[in-house]
Amino acid sequence: MKTSTHRIAIPSILEVGKGNINNVGNLIKKAMFKSVLICFGEGLEELFGDSICNSLKEANIDISRIETISDVNFEKISVKAFEISNDVEALIGVGGGKAIDAVKYMSFLRKLPFISIPTSTSNDGFSSAGASLLVNGKRMSLPAKTPYGIIVDIDVIKSAPEKFIYSGIGDLVSNITALYDWKFEEENGRIIIDDFATMISKKAVNSFIRTEFKNIKDDLFLKELVDSLILNGISMEIAGDSSPASGSEHLISHALDKFLEMPQLHGIQVGIATYIMAKVQYHRFERISKILKETNFFEHAKTLKMKKKDYKKAIDIAPSIKPNRYTYIHVDENRILAKKIIDEDEILNYILI
Repeated sequence: MKTSTHRIAIPSILEVGKGNINNVGNLIKKAMFKSVLICFGEGLEELFGDSICNSLKEANIDISRIETISDVNFEKISVKAFEISNDVEALIGVGGGKAIDAVKYMSFLRKLPFISIPTSTSNDGFSSAGASLLVNGKRMSLPAKTPYGIIVDIDVIKSAPEKFIYSGIGDLVSNITALYDWKFEEENGRIIIDDFATMISKKAVNSFIRTEFKNIKDDLFLKELVDSLILNGISMEIAGDSSPASGSEHLISHALDKFLEMPQLHGIQVGIATYIMAKVQYHRFERISKILKETNFFEHAKTLKMKKKDYKKAIDIAPSIKPNRYTYIHVDENRILAKKIIDEDEILNYILI
């Protein structure tokens, strides 16, 4: 009897620590890349360009070209991909979402390895295979490549605005509701969940929420956040889709993106939606509430003046975002309950207007 092996892509280089931004050349030298292209997010070449370029030169790695990524228009990124010189052996993306997404997609089109160097932890995109690009003016998640390497400098993450850390927290705690949605789909005969992907996703969030901290900029707290977001990327690679880390709460956030003129950071929207859906699921909402309170996530969210009516509208739209799925939000009575919770819950009354 023939058996098939499920092959997954995992990073060959994985470095999370302090001072890594000055040591990129040494950290990727073992891969024996001779020529690389670097893509920086806007304003980041001025901050980190010298450190990264000098370390690459010291490691005898040639820099073919340096690009600044200013937008993530699908067509523009595709054109850039085919302008890459044939001598380039790897791509390096430095920045937040835009630069990493662009490089991921270019590496996918050109079949080149890429190194992900995130400068913030607003979500797990720096470790996942999907690329969020603009197609006809709308955000779409396109297939891309899992990073060949991930290099994170904790000091760089710490220096980023706190809103990005809060966004990463919101994105990570959503594993709890996403996994419950995935289990719900299996119980309703829609899919068969991947037990190993489930274990990785569960370990990622549980390790993070059990981390002791005094401040969200504590080194250990940030390292746990980064490590867990990396594990998210691996759990999605194992599953072959985003289900282990993305459920009804993500659908609500994607719905908000569709109609809000100025959506909040993805992980902020997801964090609020996670709390709502955890109460709908009646599953671990006390634990989610505890971590979001202790990190001051809720206090930060309150300053953003997000609206109840927008979340209610997003709840109604959410099932249409992925009609092929069957999460808690796809059930009529659960959407009614979610909107009731928005009106009546003490915490949501405090942070939403």
